[in-house]
Amino acid sequence: MTDDKLRIVSAKHWMLRIPLHADMEWASGRRTGVTRLVVRLETAGGTVGWGETICLLDAIPAVLERVVLPIALTKSVDQAEALHRHVLGAGYYHHKRAAVMAICAVEMAMWDAFGRACGQPLHRLWGGTWRDRAAMAAYILAADPAAAAEAARVYLDRGHREFKVKIGMSEATDIALVRAVREVVGDRPLRADVNGAWTPGTAKRMLERLRPFDLQYIEQPLELDDLAGHAALRRSQPVPVALDESAYTLSDIGNIVRAEAADVILLDPHEASGLWPVVKQAAVCESVGIPVTLHSGGELGLSQAAYLHLAASIPNMTIALDTERAHLAADIVREGFALDDGCFAVPTGPGLGVTVDEAAVERHAVTRIEGAYLDDRRPGWFPVKPAY
Repeated sequence: MTDDKLRIVSAKHWMLRIPLHADMEWASGRRTGVTRLVVRLETAGGTVGWGETICLLDAIPAVLERVVLPIALTKSVDQAEALHRHVLGAGYYHHKRAAVMAICAVEMAMWDAFGRACGQPLHRLWGGTWRDRAAMAAYILAADPAAAAEAARVYLDRGHREFKVKIGMSEATDIALVRAVREVVGDRPLRADVNGAWTPGTAKRMLERLRPFDLQYIEQPLELDDLAGHAALRRSQPVPVALDESAYTLSDIGNIVRAEAADVILLDPHEASGLWPVVKQAAVCESVGIPVTLHSGGELGLSQAAYLHLAASIPNMTIALDTERAHLAADIVREGFALDDGCFAVPTGPGLGVTVDEAAVERHAVTRIEGAYLDDRRPGWFPVKPAY
């Protein structure tokens, strides 16, 4: 196949809002639905690729429409690296966090189309099959300990073997939430995510109180820019420290490694600008013995498939992937992801290996972002980080 047949000749995009079975409660508010951007690319050779990204802020669709898509139309689908660097070169090296999420939707669609053109699943383009299934950690987002315990029971019955609980909503509930889930899941792996709500002093005190619950790790205990604080926290207590919001870009990973600020790093292609940057981030972590996993932000089937291809090909992605999939009340791909002994199987079809239901895309299309942050039940309230 010639390069000309790989040239991108058309691009369409949609903003989608997917309903939830129940609201998600966390340290930054209450999420009432999941908003995603979806992109469809077509090449001169007639190959179609689809991509998806998270969409929580109004800057993301603006950057997609005005910068990323026009640049993509000058590329071929085998030029993921060039797309990323061209967008940054258009001035967005100043505003990486405004650009990465918009880039990801197009970069993922490029990889999907390239894989389909090659007749290969994506993980085979990134080094081959290291594992053919990925463990999935059930994601518990509830402010009430009784509700958290009930969610843990449901996930356990469904076959999950690893669990994650959101804390950081109040000092009063942090210990109670972890205790409630631990009592249900027994000695199975359990992690907790603070979303940057603690001060350094609070983190030391709370982790001492959480020690009996044997957390797999504590995620983002401090404000995202405080790498020095995270490094000090690692040295002062035994619970492994994981970073997520601190770890968007490849440069972020380099800074975390240099600062010795994390025992575990959560990667996310939507926050890194695509799938290939995650492969590079994971390699940096592998070089210093840091295991990685993937952050969940309400992925639809396109991104869920992409996550599984990443897990298939990255050796140090040894920790169960976060998944909010059970919270979604709908999807846009025809294939399901069946949980088997706590794992999802890696797709084997070309590209992402899933089929988009275009009618579902149109059905869930919206024109504005709603319910991403804050909490409309508490007018005037907004999160402050650190909160306590």
